[in-house]
Amino acid sequence: MNTQLESLRQYSVIVADTSDLSSIAQHRPQDATTNPSLVLQAASDPRYAPIIDEVIARLGPGQDGIDELFVEFGCRILTMVPGRVSTEVDARLSFDTEATVARAMKLIDMYAARGVASERVLIKIASTWEGIQAATRLEKQGIHCNLTLLFSFAQAVACADAGVTLISPFVGRIYDWYRANRGGNDIPREEDPGVASVRRIYQYYKKYGYATSVMGASFRKATQILDLAGCDLLTISPQLLEELAAGNGEVPRLLDPDTARAAPIERLTLDASEFQWHHHQDAMAVDKLADGIRRFDADARKLEAMVASRRAGA
Repeated sequence: MNTQLESLRQYSVIVADTSDLSSIAQHRPQDATTNPSLVLQAASDPRYAPIIDEVIARLGPGQDGIDELFVEFGCRILTMVPGRVSTEVDARLSFDTEATVARAMKLIDMYAARGVASERVLIKIASTWEGIQAATRLEKQGIHCNLTLLFSFAQAVACADAGVTLISPFVGRIYDWYRANRGGNDIPREEDPGVASVRRIYQYYKKYGYATSVMGASFRKATQILDLAGCDLLTISPQLLEELAAGNGEVPRLLDPDTARAAPIERLTLDASEFQWHHHQDAMAVDKLADGIRRFDADARKLEAMVASRRAGA
């Protein structure tokens, strides 16, 4: 009998949502995603201290080591997965299109210097209007993008029209917001707003033939993953990967492109002002996008301080 994880692989590409190299080696996903919080977590693990010291030893004057660490972990991850790794642009650039494009190209050049082709890297960019415009330009130059911190339907529509490679709607953080607004009470599985959000986006993309892939992300429990079986990709934390690997039984496919094409969903076209209007009608999305940018920035600064401290000690 298949495990739940093996069953899911029949319908969805499984991606590891971690920078923990040992976990990636254990589960052997197709791809892996990283972000400042995940790299900080890995960098704080004593097992990876030699990697941090190796990066620090290579730093030149004026380098804070953040991008160097992101690329170092990315390169090591790519020796363990056959597909791609996602590497994040500095969250402080989330509202600056030009700076986001420049930083993305810098990351791609850093990977190229290590012998990694751009096809194996997804540049992660926050799904602000400015970030989406940056992704449009990068995709036209052959640099593939993963639009992250995606919470509203307006963000998903704009990303699809921009022709981005992949989006990462955050199931768990949507769930968290609605749960908090219910006084902390759990939400019944069949009413999960994060799952419903991804289903709606998936149906919209398949109905109108968008090439952009949907990767469900930020899961809080295994049932959220099982309820999105068939989503193009699912990026899953090590803890939930282990839970799914331990669970036996066939998982039914719940997201299917043929069924999605029959969904009664109206097509939208959004310019900058319409995007902002639709996005800001969703209080959850406004709150969680801002919160996500702040959190990623805070963890990047902690990582920067860690590197500075170890560098001074060395």
